[in-house]
Amino acid sequence: MAARRALKAVLVDLSGTLHIEDSAVPGAQEALRRLRNSPVAIKFVTNTTKECKKTLLERLRRLEFDITEDEIFTSLTAARNLLEQKHVRPLLLVDNSALPDFEGIDTNNPNAVVIGLAPEHFNYQTMNKAFRLLLDGAPLIAIHKARYYKRKDGLALGPGPFVTGLEYATDTKATVVGKPEKTFFLEALRSMGCTPEETIMIGDDCRDDVGGAQNAGMRGILVKTGKYRAGDEDKISPAPHLTCDSFTYAVDHILQNLL
Repeated sequence: MAARRALKAVLVDLSGTLHIEDSAVPGAQEALRRLRNSPVAIKFVTNTTKECKKTLLERLRRLEFDITEDEIFTSLTAARNLLEQKHVRPLLLVDNSALPDFEGIDTNNPNAVVIGLAPEHFNYQTMNKAFRLLLDGAPLIAIHKARYYKRKDGLALGPGPFVTGLEYATDTKATVVGKPEKTFFLEALRSMGCTPEETIMIGDDCRDDVGGAQNAGMRGILVKTGKYRAGDEDKISPAPHLTCDSFTYAVDHILQNLL
């Protein structure tokens, strides 16, 4: 096996790793400050579709995280890029707070379906409209297919079950743009000038964060916060490079062992 290159970049998940809704994971702000004092580049990669990048950044700053907008790469950004490439008019099944990230996209007379986390739109009438568009040949674009995510009141269904339902009903396959897709991770790295072999990913989702990153050639650290459930580390192969209690311990490992 080829030797690992020196670590040059760290990708960090947001929801469940640094914060859960409006509460920071204990110690995460200080751990991020310590990581910033190291020689690695940092980018924050998220499948969050509940809010636009601007609102997400405001939330993070209220929680006293030192993060700039250009450091955040979202699945909403990736979805918008794909819509522009395909020149389609989407039926946007996303939360209303995420719509600013699609400003300027033509949604009249839709000929494509885009689905993210949109609890207010996951009703029979709207899903049936999407179903009929897909039967007429419209492409199905999933911002991501997460099974569930962590809220303050517990785990909650993600968009994955609804995407899968539309796939089943229409005998089609969605194009997925967010994590765990390899292209998502590579696009996040492109602006950093780093390769997957020089990068490690930290996240709370064993499949989408860690499994996706490792399939793209990175190492992955699984943290036991957010959506983590006991035994998650055994659900992917290869297993995570490391499983630890929180982002703080992940940063400790990087600073002590990988630099």
